[in-house]
Amino acid sequence: MRPPPDSRAWIDVSATALRANLRQVVEAVGPDPWVVPMVKADGYGLGALDVVRALQPLAPAAWGVASVDEGIALRDGGVVGPIIVFSPTPRQTLRAAVEFDLALAVSDLDALEALIRAAERRGRRARVHVEVDTGMGRAGFPAEAIDVWGSRAGALLRAEAVRWEGLYTHFHSADEVGGPGVDDQLATFGAVVEALDPPPDVRLHTANSAAAFRLGGDAGGARPGIFVYGGGAGRDLPAPRPVASVRARVVRVVDVEPGATVGYGATHRAEREERWATLAIGYGDGLPRALGNRGHALLAGRKVPLVGRISMDLTVANISGIDGVQPGNVATLVGRDGVDEITIDEVAAQAGTISYEVLTGLTTRLPRIWTELD
Repeated sequence: MRPPPDSRAWIDVSATALRANLRQVVEAVGPDPWVVPMVKADGYGLGALDVVRALQPLAPAAWGVASVDEGIALRDGGVVGPIIVFSPTPRQTLRAAVEFDLALAVSDLDALEALIRAAERRGRRARVHVEVDTGMGRAGFPAEAIDVWGSRAGALLRAEAVRWEGLYTHFHSADEVGGPGVDDQLATFGAVVEALDPPPDVRLHTANSAAAFRLGGDAGGARPGIFVYGGGAGRDLPAPRPVASVRARVVRVVDVEPGATVGYGATHRAEREERWATLAIGYGDGLPRALGNRGHALLAGRKVPLVGRISMDLTVANISGIDGVQPGNVATLVGRDGVDEITIDEVAAQAGTISYEVLTGLTTRLPRIWTELD
């Protein structure tokens, strides 16, 4: 795609690849799949409404968000289908959740009772998904205490003001090689399901991206995230198609003498004559600062090292030995240029983090340029 003429840096986003990745998850889950793409954190940094529009042709069962505010933003953007808020919700937002017809995940009896009261005051039914903690520890009714909360929860979930839609858990290590703990968590969840004995129309769902591939049809339902956006779900699992490419323009090219330094702290010193290209992107755009003297860019189809510390607005690449680079050329920080490619997972590894953080850290200063092309 032709780059926007007035942009210093931007993100190319492939709707085609996004849909292809979701289809791969749907196929893994098997016949009659129940799949809810996660579009939280503004669609993993790519724009939640644009993600929804791109994936809508696949008719997902619902959209997953992390807060009531995110759900309302989708409603304000014209999204009319089911939306599920998967994080515990502050009591102050329950009224809005009911008003905007958002399904809420609940993790304790107090939250469930408060949601029912909010629904009763509005004369509506609260849409509920019950989370069970089988080892993640951050949210959910504790599976080991089912004897304490199970009976009361079962009664509340069958109240007139409740529409009990789902029962689920979350795996803590499905992305690791072999998925350690998945089988144990699934067995624990199964015991809770048996004890609660939900009605047949309550959807059981367990799988994040990684577990969708490990469990297939045994997942019940899937809530894919990173894989849809082009990040690997696990080293021993299928690879996604790249979705986001981060580009930046060259704004300066200079030949320097031995001993020249670059960046705050002068952490790179030229050992011989070098040629440097300054790129119009920095940590203010979400390029991880940890990539300084560690990461790479693609210029003229060749991989070149980033030298010196990443600044807020600028980054320098060593293009020694490459002829023809000039201001206005386009560098690729994530994505493909010619036969070479830098994946989002490579960038994350070089920065000492995960692809989720890299994607969601890309700031609004970078325009998202959507295309149907790969």
